[in-house]
Amino acid sequence: MVRDGTRRLRAALWVAVVLGVIAAFSPKVVVPLLPRTSTAIHAAADHAGAGNDTVSSAEALRRYASVLRGLGSKPAGATSNAVALAAAAREQTGETEVTAARKAGVFLPGQGNPAASTVPVGTTTENVAGPPVRPLGKLRSADLLVIAPSSLHASSLSAIRKLPGVTAANQLDAARIKVNGGFVAMLGVDPSTFREFAAKPTAKSTMLWQNVADGGIAISYLMGEQEKIPVGGTVDVAGALTEKVPVAGFGTVGISGVDAVVSDRVARSLGMPAGNAIVISAPHARLSTLIRKVKHALPKDASVAPLVGQAPARGLPVTQGFAGAIDLTAHSGPGMTVAQTRAFLTAALSRLGMKYVWGGAGPFVFDCSGLVQWSMRQAGITMPRVAVNQAQTGPRIPLSELEPGDLLFYHTDPTAPDYISHVAIYLGKGLMLQAPEPGEDVEIVPAIFTGGFAGAVEVFPRVAAVVAANSPE
Repeated sequence: MVRDGTRRLRAALWVAVVLGVIAAFSPKVVVPLLPRTSTAIHAAADHAGAGNDTVSSAEALRRYASVLRGLGSKPAGATSNAVALAAAAREQTGETEVTAARKAGVFLPGQGNPAASTVPVGTTTENVAGPPVRPLGKLRSADLLVIAPSSLHASSLSAIRKLPGVTAANQLDAARIKVNGGFVAMLGVDPSTFREFAAKPTAKSTMLWQNVADGGIAISYLMGEQEKIPVGGTVDVAGALTEKVPVAGFGTVGISGVDAVVSDRVARSLGMPAGNAIVISAPHARLSTLIRKVKHALPKDASVAPLVGQAPARGLPVTQGFAGAIDLTAHSGPGMTVAQTRAFLTAALSRLGMKYVWGGAGPFVFDCSGLVQWSMRQAGITMPRVAVNQAQTGPRIPLSELEPGDLLFYHTDPTAPDYISHVAIYLGKGLMLQAPEPGEDVEIVPAIFTGGFAGAVEVFPRVAAVVAANSPE
């Protein structure tokens, strides 16, 4: 009853937040022309000479409040129809090769032209093609990831493989590497053995893994789209030396936070630590218990983290492909207080109009999950960094119980349909706040509950802190 009462109090916060934030902004803002419902707020110094598009911050937020009032008692999903229809229309008029690639589950160089399906080989390996990739064996869930600062001894891998519940374990390389000027989490793998642990559409693409074996880099669909990287082009990878590496294709691995994969041969040329990570499949094990056993087989400086779709936060698994932890107990709560929710929403609204930058975590540039993490931090709440882990920070709630401050999650990656790759903040009255994509700014738009919607989550700060502590960054 206490939690229900808190949520009822939170329901009125949108008015208080909007009115309370008015005084916090500088006198001038820039808003996009109607009919957009978002109010993009920029510092006046960055937009000198904006002319008639410039209005007071108070007026911009009054417009937002007016939009909320105008929605009245409409169901939360009612405002999403136009947005959903527009998205569907855009999809129908997409380019043929893009549509074909989405059906195939990955984006490959020369999609639709078999003669151009492979990448140039040997960019980093003296023009030596890799070995033929073996056919896909049994698909395996990626449940735990071990990472150490240096190479792990073979005895650790052997001990882990013998643990009860472990069905497979694969040693690989892991490091944060600069790709096109920005750091990403990268794995160096044996394509023939590692592909079994990847997300199903990616795992099934032999051509993608052959391209990796031949010296290319496979990057996540999200990274490729957000950074506008051409499939079949090249990226600058700064390892021991800065080298141009061909893009083997877009194919999301499905391991939280990992956005790039190369062969172990290329990893050596980039100077990545050899064999400093292990991916473990244990689909029927209690992961909280298994983690303790795995740690006994590792050096003290190694860490173990649960992975997407299987991630328990002290025994709190999530439903595959959907947002929200399950089996929460009374000790897992409570949810955010009114004061925390107000601070969270005030911080998030203060970022309106700031630039989207992939990987941005504030205070002046953001991606979707970076905006949530930064705004929560201003309320004293510790959140994990990426959307798929943020989806584990509380229980999934029905749309009829949505309140301001709840989080909305989405599947936006066609190469991994079950992977949660976008998050937005519910504001109330059918609106949400989000950092959308490159070229756009933090905005307020009608909430979308169709298509790739993966569910809504009420954040439990206690659970969020545990997930953050156990999530690979």
